[in-house]
Amino acid sequence: MSQLELNSDLDENFEERITYFADVILPIPLPGTYTYRIPQNLEAHVGLGRRVVVQFGKKKILTGIVKRVHQNVPKVYEAKYILDSLDHAPVINSYQLEFFTWLAQYYMCTVGEVLNAAMPSGLKLTSESLIQLNPEALDNKEEYSEKELVILDALKSSDKLSFDQVSDLLGIKMIHPVLKSLLQKESILLFEQIKDKFKPKTVKTIQLADQFLEDDQAMQLLFEQLEKKPKQQAILLKYLSLTRIDEGEKRDNVILKSELTASDLSVSSLKTLVKNQIFKENEKIISRLDDVDVDLQEDPRLSPEQVESMEGILSAFEQKKPVLLHGVTGSGKTEIYIDLIRQVLDNEGQILYLLPEIALTTQIVSRLHKVIGSELGVYHSKYSDNERVEIWNGVNNGKINLVAGVRSSVFLPFDNLSLIIVDEEHESSFKQYEPAPRYHARDAAIWLANLHQANVLMGTATPSVESYQNALDEKYQLVELPQRFGEGKLPEFELANILTSRKSKRMKGDFTPELLDGIKNALEKKEQVILFQNRRGYSPYLICHDCNHVPRCQSCDVSLTYHMGNNVLICHYCGHKESVPAICEACGSTAIRTVGFGTEKLEEDLKILFPEAHVQRMDQDTTRSKYSYQHIIDRFERGETDILVGTQMLSKGLDFDNVSLVGVFDYDRIVHFPDFRSHERAFQLITQVSGRAGRKDDQGKVILQTGEPDEPLLYKIKTGDYKSFFQSEILERQNFQYPPFYRLIKVILKHKEKNILQQASKQYASRLIGELGRQRVLGPQQPVISRIRNLYIEEIYIKVEKKKINISKVKELVYRLGLEVKQLKDYKTLRLYFDVDPV
Repeated sequence: MSQLELNSDLDENFEERITYFADVILPIPLPGTYTYRIPQNLEAHVGLGRRVVVQFGKKKILTGIVKRVHQNVPKVYEAKYILDSLDHAPVINSYQLEFFTWLAQYYMCTVGEVLNAAMPSGLKLTSESLIQLNPEALDNKEEYSEKELVILDALKSSDKLSFDQVSDLLGIKMIHPVLKSLLQKESILLFEQIKDKFKPKTVKTIQLADQFLEDDQAMQLLFEQLEKKPKQQAILLKYLSLTRIDEGEKRDNVILKSELTASDLSVSSLKTLVKNQIFKENEKIISRLDDVDVDLQEDPRLSPEQVESMEGILSAFEQKKPVLLHGVTGSGKTEIYIDLIRQVLDNEGQILYLLPEIALTTQIVSRLHKVIGSELGVYHSKYSDNERVEIWNGVNNGKINLVAGVRSSVFLPFDNLSLIIVDEEHESSFKQYEPAPRYHARDAAIWLANLHQANVLMGTATPSVESYQNALDEKYQLVELPQRFGEGKLPEFELANILTSRKSKRMKGDFTPELLDGIKNALEKKEQVILFQNRRGYSPYLICHDCNHVPRCQSCDVSLTYHMGNNVLICHYCGHKESVPAICEACGSTAIRTVGFGTEKLEEDLKILFPEAHVQRMDQDTTRSKYSYQHIIDRFERGETDILVGTQMLSKGLDFDNVSLVGVFDYDRIVHFPDFRSHERAFQLITQVSGRAGRKDDQGKVILQTGEPDEPLLYKIKTGDYKSFFQSEILERQNFQYPPFYRLIKVILKHKEKNILQQASKQYASRLIGELGRQRVLGPQQPVISRIRNLYIEEIYIKVEKKKINISKVKELVYRLGLEVKQLKDYKTLRLYFDVDPV
């Protein structure tokens, strides 16, 4: 029932007005939407998918998204008014709202958490604290200090001051005691001003005043007027030469101010010309996105094998069936992607090209630009907030139809999505771990495509076990490319035994003689080398040789990693840093040594072993800036780098023509990691990184260092026999009740008190066992790292049969029992998280 309000200008003339309400999604971890009253003056500006500013609680001001407008009065609480509307058009469309709702339900989080993850920070408002004079304050100067009087005098000429302005005014940083004193004396008022974080990029432009453009006589008089002012006349002449107005050409008479100030011309003279209204200075909004100017190449020609695969893909698309493209490394999957992208763009559809790693986007984007041109948006975390907003707006208004990006790209406001490509679909990088929603971009993309009635193509050389089983079950269409493109051959494998090399004392540092000889031969032939070590830093930890003490993080249950470049110990979980101890803090000994090795140590050793070679490292420490990936990859492609050392970001689909050797370190640690997916990850990781060796006509070589050369999985990796690997792996999964036959839900419990955490997790597990049975509940148990950021951690796994039980009902039960435990008196501060389909 709608609420009616009575409005009248005169008592005898009554008019009934309908009051409208809006259900608003707020970016907070609380369930449901919140209903607000729409003020009459905002009724035309509040609509589905638009941002509104609302008050939540007593003090919080939040930016929310309108999900629904209606006339239903809230029954439980009195609705507050919407404070403001920010948009003339929706920033989020109906497809996204439905997608966000599904994500929240499937991944057991709130729709507010999804919204918070989905929206670029630049579209969220921030508030700035400001002060103003209290109009009711008494003017008694004797009560005020000198600093307080300075602030009060400034407020008399300015209606408000920010904290930064007050700091500059007083010349001190600690302004809070002064402001607190003024607040206690009720002389000032403190308030929050809402600011939109997104700021368009602008440039200053210069234009000649209209009277000189339209009247030749006025122009002549202007030249005579400036004869005795040569600096001003030089600016006018430069302007005319840039615009060619005096030659009769009708080029745009607005030019960038930088075009005039870039030369030796006088800036002050230009200011004078603007002040005298000879020139007009304005601001122009421009795009932050790179305007790529490239010579377009012809679309790639497909081989007969690729054409056959393309026919299989298009046939499946007609049936609206997701496609799994299983092609060995170097088989030419990217050429198929580009051909499909061209077809969709020609039909004015939108494409989402999902990539697992920022490093991979740099090379793929370069290839796309050469074929597609500049009509491409790139979306990942290395872009600034403002750049991401411009991509968001470009997709929203239809100017960008092709987006290449990492997992967060699934949130963009597509409204005509025709194709989603998920490259390297097996990659764990597609899984979001923190914060919620803990979604998998591949699985989310399939649901998103279904929502848009779009097609999905997933490509990989090493399919995930779940995806391959889905293909065998005919949920996906399987299309295979078993041969490398052209004359390319799969690399030759050589296993180098670390144990025998150490016993015979032939190791040099962490290098076997086989790997050293391989690097030497490649460098002599002017070929390039990639070395893979999935651990960054110089050394995993330091140890005292006298008492075996290992420096550990104060906040996490983990040893500190040594980084020699900065000479610091760093925790890779919370970021804590501390200086390297000169003596052992436990026993006072100076016998402190490094143990193990990371990419930084390999880089240093290589520079000593091969002083003539150019060595580059690519890991999280060397790729923090926006273009660092691009610079490293470009240098390697141009042949300026001989040896590239890196972590798993090297394994993700990068193509280099001159790489003849790939070296793999620490295989034994990867394969023996305590996780049911460890063999799958080892097969995928080693196969992928090995695929970087030997493209085009030459066969590459892979040297893998191991202490177990007879380990069974290595034979399957050497021969590239994915089907044999899959058959043995799927039997293990079936026997031990793991995906894809069972669904997993991981519950993560955290608390600062270990005893309270253990009590809560046992009680929660007991309730789960009572409802689901002992066979479906594993734990509680401590993870490998049992304390992070001073919070102790316990985990409970719920295993649910796919075909015998309703997973939605199980999720509801797990969620409800978790809330019941949290509501108990002793567990109010317990933190509880859910991870559906953990990877």
